Amino acid sequence: MASQLSPGPDGDKIVRRKLSDQVLVRLREMIRTGELKPGDAMPSERALMERFGVGRPAVREALQSLHNSGLITINHGERSRVNEITAGTVLDRSDEIARLLLDSVPSNLEHLKQARRMFELGIVRLAAEKATDEDVAALRELVAHQRALLGTDAVPFIQTDMAFHARIAAIVDNPIIAAVSAAMLRWLFEYHTALLHWSGKEDVTLAEHERIVDLIAAHDADGAVAMMRDHLDRSLDLYARSAGPTQPGG
Repeated sequence: MASQLSPGPDGDKIVRRKLSDQVLVRLREMIRTGELKPGDAMPSERALMERFGVGRPAVREALQSLHNSGLITINHGERSRVNEITAGTVLDRSDEIARLLLDSVPSNLEHLKQARRMFELGIVRLAAEKATDEDVAALRELVAHQRALLGTDAVPFIQTDMAFHARIAAIVDNPIIAAVSAAMLRWLFEYHTALLHWSGKEDVTLAEHERIVDLIAAHDADGAVAMMRDHLDRSLDLYARSAGPTQPGG
């Protein structure tokens, strides 16, 4: 008696892939292997059609997918070019997803604040261990610039605040850490500005920044971590006590 095959999982089914998807895989491989390097012009549509034996629609759809994912830039009237891929460019493209994440699930904002706190404490420890005189001078210049912004619009003050924390991250000399730190600050600034600014407490912020710089300059890692912890905890505490969901002053 002939045996019968029981129905298998959907993964057993053979699915014919779109031509554009196959072209996309080939193009990604060309970028991955270095056949196409950052800054290189992409081959013309006709050249790609001849190389892969497909029509123009498949090539154009694959190129658009590469553009949408940030691997190439398409400029009308010019040849498309391969982009340089860094941790920063990858995270930059996640901003819209971050907006949805923070807006749709309120608890994720708490998760973001916790992650930022952990990153900042680890970053300032390494910065205190590695900082050069030039690094310290750059941080002092940022604090002086931020102080000069007192009494002006809040946005430049906050942007300089972000630049201060980004400059500390740059001391670590790890592009992934710097990019993640910058992304978290950007998400807080763009979607929850109150968490980065508390009106009427700017002088306290500046004093804390100055103290953090002094501890970094002294290579006092433990002291820098403790000061940064107090700085971040104060801002979160003020936000929890005084800021409503729509009013500034976190």
